[in-house]
Amino acid sequence: MTYRARWHDADYDASPELRSGRLWMRLRSAEPAPGFEEVRPSRYVRAVPADECAMACSVAVVCRWRGAPFRVHDQREGELLLEYTGGRVTVAQSLGLDRVERGVYRRWVARDEVSDLAEHVTLLDEEARGV
Repeated sequence: MTYRARWHDADYDASPELRSGRLWMRLRSAEPAPGFEEVRPSRYVRAVPADECAMACSVAVVCRWRGAPFRVHDQREGELLLEYTGGRVTVAQSLGLDRVERGVYRRWVARDEVSDLAEHVTLLDEEARGV
């Protein structure tokens, strides 16, 4: 799952962070911008209070592989790391998934083998953001 936030009319990849009981969003950008600190080449970060963001959301990428439901956990060139969300151990085993921990099964698969790739966006409500 990843996060996004809209701040000053621009959308950013973000990470939520709790500071002294208040939610902040660490905004990330590939381009320099006022108030952003370069933390490595082509990576700039700025923390802002979540209540200053016009929008904040979590994003889960989901898909189907061999007819079963998955969440995309990671990606690399031409492949996706899928995490099974169907909840049936026998299905996970029959698909040849690797058991990561109890109830968690994953496998790297070719991107072109998955179907129904979609983003599920969940807005962080105003109360969570302190608005």
